[in-house]
Amino acid sequence: MSTKAQPQFQRIALIGKVHHEATRNTLLKLEHSLLDLGFDVIIESRTAEQLNSTRAQILPLYRLGEAADLAVVVGGDGNMLGAARILCEADIAVIGVNRGNLGFLTDIDPDHVIEQLKAVLAGEYQTEQRFLLQAEVFHNGKSKSVGRAINEVVLHSDKVAHMIEFEVYVNDEFVYSQRSDGLIISTPTGSTAYSLSGGGPILTPGLDAISMVPMFPHTLSSRPIVVDGHSIIRLRAATENDTLQLSCDGHVRMSVQPEDDIVIQQHPQRLRLVHPKDHSYYRVLRNKLGWGSRVF
Repeated sequence: MSTKAQPQFQRIALIGKVHHEATRNTLLKLEHSLLDLGFDVIIESRTAEQLNSTRAQILPLYRLGEAADLAVVVGGDGNMLGAARILCEADIAVIGVNRGNLGFLTDIDPDHVIEQLKAVLAGEYQTEQRFLLQAEVFHNGKSKSVGRAINEVVLHSDKVAHMIEFEVYVNDEFVYSQRSDGLIISTPTGSTAYSLSGGGPILTPGLDAISMVPMFPHTLSSRPIVVDGHSIIRLRAATENDTLQLSCDGHVRMSVQPEDDIVIQQHPQRLRLVHPKDHSYYRVLRNKLGWGSRVF
């Protein structure tokens, strides 16, 4: 993570949770303040619909990368994930204003949004690169669907609490066959999300690593495994399964037939995430997870 003086931003894109009154108020405050300060402001088209009227330019999400230097996402981590999956294709910095619940990725306080953002816009910020996962499903050796995830890729049944069978390979080396409710393949970013709920480890953002966390495995000896971030993970669905599902960040879903292969690896583009200069990942963990303070 870089903490030295950074380039300043001039073209600012605003993206927000649709139909959420607190988010709408924050977006209006940002739009008016940034325009008055002389910045170029672009509003994402679905976001603009909830503002009724705007003096800013309006563009769809997929075009923001070519028009802006910085995207400000107002909402929760889910909003950040949805925007970032698209914005990672362009060399655009992304920062979040927390209008959600936990807010591991959205760390600007909405009550002090202008003060904190002005410092960032002046070049007082930290930046880091977060990698994404790409998941591709192959049927009879041919690619049939592709997805990407910032948090995790999950193989699971399309039925509730239903055990499935699959094999796991890492770099073409057989690891194990497993009967469980599924498998969570997580980035360091996603290690504090679904993976953490499943008993997975917390991976600090700078690690080049991927975790594989079994979901309610049939054997107690099944444990999470952390592999090199450049590994190619292949899952094969057993013939005994019904149709399975592959989910990317709980949003993009792809069907998996028996004997289909799933190949998961790093996506070639990365997310350029921006934080205020005083950002501390360990402070975020303490606050969000309720860890105790120092005792001496």
